Amino acid sequence: MSAWWVVYLIPLLTVWSWQVARRRRIAVKGREAHVQAQRAGLNEPVSLHPIINASLCVGCSECVKACPEKDSDVLGMVDGKAELINAGDCIGHGACRTSCPVGAISLVFGTAKRGIDIPILTPDFETNVPGIFVAGELGGMGLIRNALVQGTEAIEAIAHRRQRRQGMVDVVIVGAGPAGFAASLTAMSLGLKYVTIEQESLGGCVFQYPRAKLVMTSPVEVPIIGKLKITQTSKEELLEFWQNVERKTGVAIRYRERVESITPRGGGFLIRTSKGQYAASSVLLAIGRRGTPRKLGVPGEELSKVVYRMIDPEQYSGQNVLVVGGGDSALEAASSIAESTNAKVALSYRGDAFTRAKARNRERLENARRTGRLHVVLRSQVRQIAADAVVMEQSGKLMRIPNEVVIVQAGGIVPTDFLKNVGVQVQTKYGTA
Repeated sequence: MSAWWVVYLIPLLTVWSWQVARRRRIAVKGREAHVQAQRAGLNEPVSLHPIINASLCVGCSECVKACPEKDSDVLGMVDGKAELINAGDCIGHGACRTSCPVGAISLVFGTAKRGIDIPILTPDFETNVPGIFVAGELGGMGLIRNALVQGTEAIEAIAHRRQRRQGMVDVVIVGAGPAGFAASLTAMSLGLKYVTIEQESLGGCVFQYPRAKLVMTSPVEVPIIGKLKITQTSKEELLEFWQNVERKTGVAIRYRERVESITPRGGGFLIRTSKGQYAASSVLLAIGRRGTPRKLGVPGEELSKVVYRMIDPEQYSGQNVLVVGGGDSALEAASSIAESTNAKVALSYRGDAFTRAKARNRERLENARRTGRLHVVLRSQVRQIAADAVVMEQSGKLMRIPNEVVIVQAGGIVPTDFLKNVGVQVQTKYGTA
């Protein structure tokens, strides 16, 4: 009888030993990644992110497997429990919460140290001002798929409570990014009278990505289009797809027009823009959180050579280029130009290190710097921009460098003041849902 126990016991011990060793490897990897993220300053999430209740977590690691940002080690196992490791790389996908079998994960905005301003919304995406709705990134949901869904659902809610008013369109949609584009298609499919206003170009935040930047989304149902099954594509391919939809459907979007004010009028709203004005029963704000670029506020910034986004690095070939900023956009812009052109590229940042940038972008920047294609100037600030040069200050000393192009990547201005002027209440979230 004892021989039979040995036959069963050996395989069990083998499996148990393998599991123990595997858990130890995962734990070691998780702890190392956590320490590196803290040292790099990547432990502060920028948007929607998970909070894990350690008392409920059973250590199954399903959330780690479900996270689409596996290369960034956003989630990992530490001491047998799931933990948010590279918080700065979290994109708020939410797959971790869905995959957790015990409900140990909640999705929240902000942290105890870093609050995030979010408009107060109803489940139908309506603000405290009846008739004004918010969808997409402005409401805290930056993922393309989420923005498409919210834009669709917000217009459906507007259509459900529609009240025809003389001389008014049913809705003015502000923004033609993912949320605004889906909202426009939905309004068209439901027969609503709508006006869509976009201050730049189709795609919103996607349009502002650098050339060939990878865009990831997931399948979603969009009115008129049907099932959108794109899960991994480039910026160019996604924009081309949307442009084809725009041509085929005839959806109307008014480009290069910026909203200046929204005021109540006759039971609806009067929307004044840079090109005119519109009367509408409802307004859907589908703008980004950082649609207006932050400027440097220095003499010469009004020159045409100063731009606030980098679209195609090859257009700067053979020129002296200065990129200003220390976040992911700045590092991506400087690295892309240095890698693909013969331009002389300098990157100016006022800080001591690029703690706000993702590890892969810091590594890419360092590779370009080592090859001599890129010059990094830390602890520096631009003081003046001239037609053929830029004056910078570093450690109290002024320097003048030849320059033909300045690309400012200093982030954008969150439209909190605009919302408050409209009457929309904003709540600062400190690690709450």
